[in-house]
Amino acid sequence: MAHQIKFNEKTGQYSFFSVKEKAWHGLGQIVEGYPTSKEALELAGLNYTVEKRPLFTYDTENYNADKDEDIIIPEIEVPNYFATIRTDTDQVLGLVGNDYKIVQNVDAFTFFDSIVGGDGIMYETAGALGKGEKIFITAKLPDYIKVGSDDLIEKYIFLTTSHDGSGSITAAFTPVRIVCANTLSMALNNCANVVKIRHTDSAQEQLKQAHKIMGISNTLTAQLDAIFNQWAKVKITDKEVLRLIQETMSPSKEVLDNVRKGATDALSTVFTNVCENAFVYAMSSPTQQTETTKGTLFGAYNAITGYYQNVKEYKTDEDKLNSILFGTGLQRSQNAFRLCTDFAKEGNTALN
Repeated sequence: MAHQIKFNEKTGQYSFFSVKEKAWHGLGQIVEGYPTSKEALELAGLNYTVEKRPLFTYDTENYNADKDEDIIIPEIEVPNYFATIRTDTDQVLGLVGNDYKIVQNVDAFTFFDSIVGGDGIMYETAGALGKGEKIFITAKLPDYIKVGSDDLIEKYIFLTTSHDGSGSITAAFTPVRIVCANTLSMALNNCANVVKIRHTDSAQEQLKQAHKIMGISNTLTAQLDAIFNQWAKVKITDKEVLRLIQETMSPSKEVLDNVRKGATDALSTVFTNVCENAFVYAMSSPTQQTETTKGTLFGAYNAITGYYQNVKEYKTDEDKLNSILFGTGLQRSQNAFRLCTDFAKEGNTALN
């Protein structure tokens, strides 16, 4: 995939920063310590503003370039539409309507700072794509979830927004397992792990409150800690792991019905291969052989989320990110969370 990271010709730097480790594209500024929001803004080249400017066309119906070289062509304003302009370069980023509200890059960081009152949030990466029409930020919350004695799950927040009218402000809660960097997508009680905010007059205020809507709090951490530690004590057989994977991966009710009837001949080769690959990962990956994962419900759940991070092949890194945060990977992870919750309560009868 083309990396699309903005190259700033004025500074001679790519608009991207990362803490300690280089990203897959190998570009941008690598820093050792966690920067403040102000420092992250500058390191990532996001310290620019955007404004809406009116659009104009010209009355050329009666204009003859050969005869009227000195005549000024009248400007005609285009009503209700505006260009979004990056003010430091005067580049056009997009076309938006009258009600579109710009959320400046600096305001996007208020989402992260408001989570812990501006103290303790750890910015991991940030950057701009294209001409600067899209930006992204990831940060790590200051504490983690401990499962058993050997699994630590850190909590990451991802936010992306655009200045070209192409989409909403999107924030997602993504715990990442330290040992193997599995991305786990949560669906817990009434907590939303993805929030989308339209670019309207209330966008900035909604952004400040988004973490409350997502349920990012010490209460959520305590819930997840209790759930995962309970799952680490629930035993599950290899046969039940395979069945859990099959139910989780079922793309339709028809496939799910065939799985439950044991009609393997009716299952597609693609579906069968996906389930087998996930099962092999569950049985053989070193990260699945720890005290908290081997033969446990937590291990089965972790194997499914780990499949989308470490096994499944994607055409591009962007496809992988979209799948894990917003697409099939997210949906399957949510299915797995629901099924594991039921299995913890009902045993293998939850798989019938």
